[in-house]
Amino acid sequence: MDWYVFFGTLNSLLIVVSVYGIYAQLNTVWQRKSTAKLRSESTSLLSLNQFTVSYFAYLAFFIYGFSVEPFNHYIVWPRLLAAILVLLILYEIWVGRNTRTSAWSFIRCAVSLVVALLGLLSAGTFVDEGKVVSTMIFCIVSFLLAQGYWHQIKLVIDSGHTGAINLKMSQFILAMDFSTIAFALTMPVTDSWPLILLATTSAITKLIIIYLFVWVKISPVAAKRRVNP
Repeated sequence: MDWYVFFGTLNSLLIVVSVYGIYAQLNTVWQRKSTAKLRSESTSLLSLNQFTVSYFAYLAFFIYGFSVEPFNHYIVWPRLLAAILVLLILYEIWVGRNTRTSAWSFIRCAVSLVVALLGLLSAGTFVDEGKVVSTMIFCIVSFLLAQGYWHQIKLVIDSGHTGAINLKMSQFILAMDFSTIAFALTMPVTDSWPLILLATTSAITKLIIIYLFVWVKISPVAAKRRVNP
């Protein structure tokens, strides 16, 4: 059996599932938006920091996928769709909070997507440069992802509730992370270590987020913080 094809296909399927998880988060925001008294309530407790970094994580995978030889369809197209959906969440955070920080974050991400798409059009022309860029992005985003999710985790711990955070998104992305690690291990580690680094970082943070959904239900500390925020 060709393990590269097997885990590549499995990873693509689980990425599609994780994309549904991102859509579920976006749909949660839309539903809250239709009933919220204040615009900011629709994105309550969603960390702008975390979603910005998550966007760049998907973008890094996207750039990596079209900058390697051969062109990795398993990575490119699902990650592009995921990046677009996270960008929509960032747009809703901007609209809901109407702050300079949220506006700048959305604009920066939107511009980077346009630049990445231009890079896709020239895929194969700047292969070595693309690999260097994507590797740098992977390393930076791995650090920022840990920092960004710590911010999200701290918001939940400090408030005692999960707000607008969607559990399915974390569960589906966790499954995708595990399959990404398995897929990356079928490639030469000298090429795939940035994928392993980022996917491992993401998996650890998702496990903590999923645990916090249990913690807010059973912890007396969480209950106390909900009463006395």
